[in-house]
Amino acid sequence: MLRITKYLFISFILVNIAVSSAFSQMQSKRVLSDKIFFGGNLGLQFGTITQIDLSPIVGYRITDDFSAGIGFSYQYYKDSRWDDNMETNIFGLKIFSKYFIYEDLFAHIEDEVLNIETKYFDILNKYPNQDRFWLNCFMVGGGYRQRLGERSSITITALWNLNHTANTPYSNPIIRLGFNF
Repeated sequence: MLRITKYLFISFILVNIAVSSAFSQMQSKRVLSDKIFFGGNLGLQFGTITQIDLSPIVGYRITDDFSAGIGFSYQYYKDSRWDDNMETNIFGLKIFSKYFIYEDLFAHIEDEVLNIETKYFDILNKYPNQDRFWLNCFMVGGGYRQRLGERSSITITALWNLNHTANTPYSNPIIRLGFNF
């Protein structure tokens, strides 16, 4: 738990530094409401494995090409291949930054901590006396943005979890379809 707290604290400090420097550079004529954006990911999968993913985000456009933000994750996960029909809820927090390299192509870095159920995800048996545990996923990758209007867009992102272990609920690469407005 101390390790997760350390990651969240460092992430919190980095976002505060980015937002503070952004406020000090408010020389452009855009107002604060033009720099804040909302969005997230919505994922649906049905069949032997049912997964519903809702991940809202809020971000800040530090420059035209660079943004940072925070988000939450919720996943409902059911796998009928298990004898007892594995069914669980996964919760998480994330901090991210995105940099547009060329027009609508971007690089993405994200640090996400997930609260997951021990009986399904503690493959390495590191948390035998806990019902749930926190798992850190540090992801890097990139993607493409398709603009829908002046402030809205759809994004497709491919990420690789650099902290991947047997306990991780994701498999590399992680493909996300997202929306921003």
